[in-house]
Amino acid sequence: MPREKKEILKEDIIPLDVYIKNRKELRKNIVNFKKNRRIALGPYATFYFESYETMLAQVQEMLYIEKGGDEQLKDELTAYNPLIPNGKELTATLMFEIDNPVSRSAFLSKVGGIEEKVFIKIDSELIKAISEEDIDRTSADGKASSVQFIHFRFSDEQIQKFKSEDVKIEIGIDHKEYSHTTKLSSANLSSLSADFS
Repeated sequence: MPREKKEILKEDIIPLDVYIKNRKELRKNIVNFKKNRRIALGPYATFYFESYETMLAQVQEMLYIEKGGDEQLKDELTAYNPLIPNGKELTATLMFEIDNPVSRSAFLSKVGGIEEKVFIKIDSELIKAISEEDIDRTSADGKASSVQFIHFRFSDEQIQKFKSEDVKIEIGIDHKEYSHTTKLSSANLSSLSADFS
């Protein structure tokens, strides 16, 4: 897949009959591609770093499931294209995964505004996450959504640091009810560095 692609176009979509024939192989490839782009943080939070490849796979799968054709494709492209990194950012889907619905609801009601407390730290420099602005991710009554779409925007200098060998990079959440950080592995860094153009 071409790394320089920043937007999925109609012509990038594999026709449904061809997708169905190759779906098993395509899904195996994307699972393999995603494995170094998934970062767990604390007991409930997981970051899934997105890219042209992950979003194309998502759109293909939605078209396969719903079979809505061109009408659906427009909606899917509107939804997923903004999550493809633009060459100077990393984008992620942040999910709070708690199986028990009662525990999940109790947790989410305590962490309103958590999307504003997410960061990447390069040595001692903080890059704060910026939420996707499609909808409010914390309700008026202070309940956080279990799914957050976030962007980390980098300066050229920060990109150079991110790609250098001898730097400590962490991802974290600094919310009074959920405060965790974790160091990115070299496999994480290698995969994510490719998102910068």
